[in-house]
Amino acid sequence: MARLLLLLALASAFLALSQLVSARDVRHTFHVQNLTVQKLCQERVITAVNGHTPGPLLHVHEGDRLIIHVINNSPYNVTIHWHGIFQLLSGWADGAAYATQCLLRTGQSYIYKFNITNQEGTLWWHAHAIWLRATVYGGLIIYPRKGRSYPFSKPNKEFPIILGEWWNANVIDVENQALSNGGPANISNAYLINGQPGDLYPCSSNGTYKIQFVRGKTYLLRIINAALNTQLFFKIANHKMIVVSIDAVYTEPYPTNVILVAPGQTTDVLVKADQPIGSYYMAARPYASAPGVPFDNTTTTGIITYKGSKSSTPKMPTMPDFNDTMTAHKFNSNLTSLVHGKTWIPVPTEVDEHMFMTIGLGLVSCGGNSNCSGPLGQRLAASISNFLFEFPTNMSMLQAHFYNISRIYNATFPDQPLKTFDYTNSSLSLDQSLVMTTKSTTVKKLRYNSTVEIVFQDTSLVGLDNHPMHIHGFNFHILAQGFGNYNASVDRKKFNFRNPQARNTIGVPVGGWAVIRFTANNPGVWLLHCHLDLHLSWGLSTALVVDNGGTPSSTLPPPPSDFPTC
Repeated sequence: MARLLLLLALASAFLALSQLVSARDVRHTFHVQNLTVQKLCQERVITAVNGHTPGPLLHVHEGDRLIIHVINNSPYNVTIHWHGIFQLLSGWADGAAYATQCLLRTGQSYIYKFNITNQEGTLWWHAHAIWLRATVYGGLIIYPRKGRSYPFSKPNKEFPIILGEWWNANVIDVENQALSNGGPANISNAYLINGQPGDLYPCSSNGTYKIQFVRGKTYLLRIINAALNTQLFFKIANHKMIVVSIDAVYTEPYPTNVILVAPGQTTDVLVKADQPIGSYYMAARPYASAPGVPFDNTTTTGIITYKGSKSSTPKMPTMPDFNDTMTAHKFNSNLTSLVHGKTWIPVPTEVDEHMFMTIGLGLVSCGGNSNCSGPLGQRLAASISNFLFEFPTNMSMLQAHFYNISRIYNATFPDQPLKTFDYTNSSLSLDQSLVMTTKSTTVKKLRYNSTVEIVFQDTSLVGLDNHPMHIHGFNFHILAQGFGNYNASVDRKKFNFRNPQARNTIGVPVGGWAVIRFTANNPGVWLLHCHLDLHLSWGLSTALVVDNGGTPSSTLPPPPSDFPTC
């Protein structure tokens, strides 16, 4: 018996040592600066990283440490957020402006350091200050630890497919104009695949993104929606896709001919090159769920050409209608997790914090004698449970939390909305007793390791919409989702506790609800917000402040010496 215990101890020590040896430091330098580009027959100056948009594609293995030296030489203050990375005990590197750090001013630099822990798949990085995310973004690919494999057959080749959104204008001016007049923002002029609009736009055919398939081979497409304000349908002419991962969480293989990706989300799909030799368009165009709201109704394309093809005219996929909510919901609600995947975490069964959050638009007073461009002459806003979030500007919330400094935020966010009403009744959309909101910096405080269940409920205030809700620092299980007002006595019976999808961003159904659950086992300050940047600008956000756990492995260390100050 003693010999067996010794052998088990030695095996465990050897495994731990091998994992340490396989981990490495991955270093990059990001130069954030102006870049002059030609797009849609126009020359524009944008903000980009290392002279490209998308910026650097980062490749790491699970267990590695990323060290990114960001040097800001742009005219704008900036932060970089590593979307979907847990940032366990490294919340100072999350990169959310005024939540976890102050802005990196022009001429300043900061070194982001964080470990990649228990995550595999496709994530991404982007600016998290004003609308710089429109051009400051890139992919972050996490491979299995060396010596391990995917839970599916290894593809013959992989391609990142990063979807973006483009304005024939300075996006900061677009945002500022909307915030100034209180009305909606000007819509974009194009969508992009890996920085290129594609054949259907003027002056764009020469730069169309192209890849080559070999008939009979299988390819992994890592699809990222980096668009600022638009959910996108994605299809490939005549080809099926098999979803194998979402937001760096493995899924049960899900065959489909169309996927939907909301801003912030990633989807990995396997594609078998099983069609006749020729050329085929991949295409993305909007899912526009908000009735009557103007949107950019164009389509971006890339080209897949089979080796040996003589065809010069690619086949075009038949895309869903822009408002095809049933296709969107079918895709979103049919995904399930791979429970025997290496990163799978079972659903917590006991709940400590039950929260019900209404999410949607609203109005805020125009102020003075001004006449704003929003409904009723007021200013458009967005809120969670009618709390319009206003970020502090003299200190990050994480600093205030760590040093126990008061008056930066207040931790009084309610577990239930202060007003109960028929949430999805469109006849109430401009009811002034419901639609008006006010600004505050109100957050929810959580005990370390508590289990949190949140019901997200869309509202009809100003108008219904599908809101992609993102939580920093955590993945969450999606127990159920549906349309109308959430009814606990009926809808709790629909909960999937066996293999629910897990991810970091969920598109809450338009005029509907979704229920998520997670364990707050990551001390720090973590934003919870809509990933439509216009809605974030309008205030659809709050923060979860998670206390330390009382042990060294559950206590946030002090900030690094080069941490930016306000």
